[in-house]
Amino acid sequence: MGPLISTAEFLVNEILSQPPFLIGLITATGLIALRKPAGQVVGGAIKATLGFLLINAGAGLVVDSLAPLGEMIQGSTGAHGVIPTNEAIVGIAQEQFGARVAWLMITGFVLSLLLARFTPLRYVFLTGHHILFMATLITMVLATAGLTSLVVVLVGGVLLAVMLVSMPAFAHPWTKRITGNNSIAIGHFGTAGYVTAGAAGQLFGRRSRSTEEMNLPEGLRFLRDSMVATALSMLLIYVVMALVHLAKAGEKAAFKVFAAGGGEAATDVGDYVMSAVMQGLQFGISVAVILFGVRTILGELVPAFQGIASKVVPGAVPSLDAPMVFPYAQNAVLIGFIASFTGGLASLGLLTAVFGPAFGLALVLPGLVPHFFTGGAAGVYGNATGGRRGAVIGAFLNGVLITFLPALLLKVLGAFGEENTTFGDADFGWFGTLIGNAAKAGETAGVVLMLLIGAVVLGGAVLMQKRVVERGWDPGARRDALLPPQQDEADEPATATAAAKLPAQSTGPGAGHAKIAPPRGAPVPPPPPANQD
Repeated sequence: MGPLISTAEFLVNEILSQPPFLIGLITATGLIALRKPAGQVVGGAIKATLGFLLINAGAGLVVDSLAPLGEMIQGSTGAHGVIPTNEAIVGIAQEQFGARVAWLMITGFVLSLLLARFTPLRYVFLTGHHILFMATLITMVLATAGLTSLVVVLVGGVLLAVMLVSMPAFAHPWTKRITGNNSIAIGHFGTAGYVTAGAAGQLFGRRSRSTEEMNLPEGLRFLRDSMVATALSMLLIYVVMALVHLAKAGEKAAFKVFAAGGGEAATDVGDYVMSAVMQGLQFGISVAVILFGVRTILGELVPAFQGIASKVVPGAVPSLDAPMVFPYAQNAVLIGFIASFTGGLASLGLLTAVFGPAFGLALVLPGLVPHFFTGGAAGVYGNATGGRRGAVIGAFLNGVLITFLPALLLKVLGAFGEENTTFGDADFGWFGTLIGNAAKAGETAGVVLMLLIGAVVLGGAVLMQKRVVERGWDPGARRDALLPPQQDEADEPATATAAAKLPAQSTGPGAGHAKIAPPRGAPVPPPPPANQD
């Protein structure tokens, strides 16, 4: 028995509890299930393992680059300040919770396939990095509350599965308004912001023209590169906070701040400012390393998931990443980004002057990456129902959400609430806050409350699917009736050409959406599967 026990202990302690090896084994299992060649199975497993190691390496760089910024914010404002970056907080959490995150992620995905198979919510969530992010958030919240590893994986897996099938359903009426059909759904945990933007468009933009009738400068397109946007935003934040800290603390104290991350103190003002610039760029590199690691993992893991899902849930609607709506209103993306960032700045002012001192909330600084991706998508949703006014107001409200919700989330993250970063998108904020406060009720009562929250979310999504989505409600129908019946003559050929590219839908949930056809050159989504419900 001795060799058997030793072998079992080795497998559990040295392989199954080590996240890089675990992810590699899971990837290999999925590829084997899809009957891939042996070389592809081995190569995929190794790449997934290396991807996880890249995440760990990037996390160390993030921690080092954020340490000086935390001291500058504390010295300048007297408050704890954070910059929401999903990749950064996930990377930091992997060292402590990596194995539980991996098991929870797999459990949640499998359960989500069963929910999609046996409920009306036939959505398969294929945005792999957001599955990883939500799995990490749930693990952090439940583990911080003191729950055992088994409870974390099982209860967390149920909660993750509920979110994976429910959130696409809540947004689907507005998503269909954008795409014109039922072939794809949104699979991104910024859904609360997108629904808010779509609803704001309905309220405030009934007579407003589309953003796609505007000409915007090409010079701002470079912000679509996530690595450039991250580095630029952090560079600006670092330099501004460095100058404010210099003015408040004086040269002697300010110059020492860059020794916080293991570096050397600045020697003069020029060295101090350039150190701030370098730290901002270093953060951009750190996030790029983590992103590359995530993409390396998911490049092997997601195809395996997708192939299995197509067999388990025939006729499923794929739920895809937020940028899939960008081609339908490219001007709205840029307008939404600017409006969301403005909302973030306004909310930061409120946190600084009112809510921070009154409720002890951390200062959430706006980062270009979350505001670009979620704000850009919110602009598209707002434009679909409310034109230019809807895009601006809807994205502004998204900026408010992704500032206040992360501040509330920090209250339930325990020691991780003291980090200088956190989760950035809206659904992480509201869902993490709810289950985090429920978990504080104790192990038994907390589990019951968290499962009850999951049941309410799932029930609401089923109700939304049956009563709203399947009945074909069009959230922009009133606006269509109020707008002039014809576009300007100069716009007619492009509109007609784009409308002609849409799949024919004379009846059903997607009918009547031709008026929001994508602009010339935008990709048309694939036609619905033949056996789709």
